[in-house]
Amino acid sequence: MTNGRRLFGTDGIRGKANSEPMTAGVALRLGQAAGLMFTRGTHRHRVVIGKDTRLSGYMIEPALTAGFIGAGMDVTLLGPLPTPAVAMLTRSLRADLGVMISASHNPYEDNGIKLFGPDGNKLSDDVEREIESLMSDSLHNRLAAPAKLGRANRLDDAAGRYIEAAKGSFPRGLRLDELKIVVDCANGAAYRVAPAVLWELGANVVRTGVEPDGFNINQGCGSTVPDHLCALVTEHTADLGIALDGDADRLIMADERGEIIDGDQVLGLIGRTWQEAGRLRGDGIVATVMSNLGLERFLSSRGLKLHRTQVGDRYVAEHMRANGLNIGGEQSGHLILSDFATTGDGLLAALQVLAVLVVSGRSASEVCQVFQPLPQRMKNVRFAGASPLRLETVQRDIKAAEARLNGSGRLLIRESGTEPLVRVMAEGEDEAMVSEIVDTLCSVIASAARPHVSAAE
Repeated sequence: MTNGRRLFGTDGIRGKANSEPMTAGVALRLGQAAGLMFTRGTHRHRVVIGKDTRLSGYMIEPALTAGFIGAGMDVTLLGPLPTPAVAMLTRSLRADLGVMISASHNPYEDNGIKLFGPDGNKLSDDVEREIESLMSDSLHNRLAAPAKLGRANRLDDAAGRYIEAAKGSFPRGLRLDELKIVVDCANGAAYRVAPAVLWELGANVVRTGVEPDGFNINQGCGSTVPDHLCALVTEHTADLGIALDGDADRLIMADERGEIIDGDQVLGLIGRTWQEAGRLRGDGIVATVMSNLGLERFLSSRGLKLHRTQVGDRYVAEHMRANGLNIGGEQSGHLILSDFATTGDGLLAALQVLAVLVVSGRSASEVCQVFQPLPQRMKNVRFAGASPLRLETVQRDIKAAEARLNGSGRLLIRESGTEPLVRVMAEGEDEAMVSEIVDTLCSVIASAARPHVSAAE
């Protein structure tokens, strides 16, 4: 893993279910270590645990629960619920810790564990390192005495609490009565709450990806398969399509023509709208190095700054807090509106877009294309073993590609924090050059990593 950590990646712990590190044993020790670390003071300590709809959640949830109880923490189980709902309930229930069991947009075979502090924010790298270090120590002498063990209970109205909070983020006095909306819940954590919020606000809702069976999360649906959403929008002559991922912290949209609206366009739209309403703080928004140069130029034309961070919504959130900004996110659809939430929330971001449609009375295609993106292309190269980026020959070709762009565009090459992939991204004014650079570099990287590696679009 990155940053000197063995278990934690850019978004918690993630891996194939029932294999290291995503085993019941690791989950048990994580619960013990995190429980001990967040047991501070003499009050009765509490952790809330939510999950998505993967079959392996039935294994990870009780193992974590046992670990926290053994550390002396009470456990409140939320059941299937979006990641941002877990963050919200961690704060509103005054819990000491929040846990989401999910591998986000990954297939059902994978699972993951994300941790939130009592403020509802994801834990920092430093805190995760401390927890991991504690997991490596002998814990048996530090666990709770028999009389100090925690208890477990289930919060039956967890979904209802989040539904009301989401509706409360929609501008007072507005309704969605005139809109037909397709919502794709990826057979994941939002399969009940997202359609309920839209319907209760008055929309005509076309539901898809709302029949989870433990195996079909993100399977041919959700924000990583936007073609499914686009087809349904045109088929049902809907006004807008909303696609969430497995844990509903990511959003991709489609306009009435079935054209994709990515996270950069949503950031630009909400940023402009909040600026005009006097709600935008810090004279800018936060995005990552992946966001399109077109967004940066659009914001600059409005006197706003685009702050860039490394990839990962937690780094976006940290920069927002440190610099007093209230809008941030990623091109991939993680969108953080800190007036309402501490982490990415696909549904809340979609509601802000819907509010603009209602107020303006215009179509999504007119409203949501706020800037012209520069040609941008990204491909992934899967590898095994050591990263091919460490090879001198690969670095030489990367430098040559940067020289070709010569300041007219950007080249970004990085290792994924969650999978053994090298991501190659280029953008610039010349679309043909951008494509050629990406294809050439992917071929170089794949060749350097053979025989175990193949390049994939």
